[in-house]
Amino acid sequence: MSGLQRSVHRRRFDAPLERLGALLDTLSTTDDRLWPRDQWPAQRLDRGLEVGSRGGHGPIRYTVSAYVPGRHVRYEFTRPRGFDGWHAFDIEPRDGGAELRHTIEMRIRGLARLTWPLIFRPLHDALLEDLLDRAALELGQAPRGCPWSSWVRVLRAVLRPRRPSGIRRAPVAS
Repeated sequence: MSGLQRSVHRRRFDAPLERLGALLDTLSTTDDRLWPRDQWPAQRLDRGLEVGSRGGHGPIRYTVSAYVPGRHVRYEFTRPRGFDGWHAFDIEPRDGGAELRHTIEMRIRGLARLTWPLIFRPLHDALLEDLLDRAALELGQAPRGCPWSSWVRVLRAVLRPRRPSGIRRAPVAS
């Protein structure tokens, strides 16, 4: 496997650029209408969506390196080790509508040469398809509904955060 990795997810929507851009601008806010945080670890940024803000989602950490409201957000990876590069969201006009595109470009090294293709990439691909479906729903359009692969379901089950042993959930009153 080459050390240089590129991943692109995109979808065109029958909606004005401004409406899609407004969704982008909610990333990492309490009213985030784009990130599928009901199914995936939420994106959190220490100062919100602004250049220099640090945060991430799950074990992925990054810093916001560029932000053009309603059009572009770029993040530089800081973790996991071996992810040397960036990921970005871009919105462009397309045929009377707008396209939302997410791109990752990075060099992987060390243990990431195994963890990217076996763990992170399948989870990333599923998360991004869920995000694009969320955008469709927010814009009043039909989602594609890409089902998670068996491998993604296994990874999610294995990697699911667990409660410490000995701590029991209180029974629900009926």
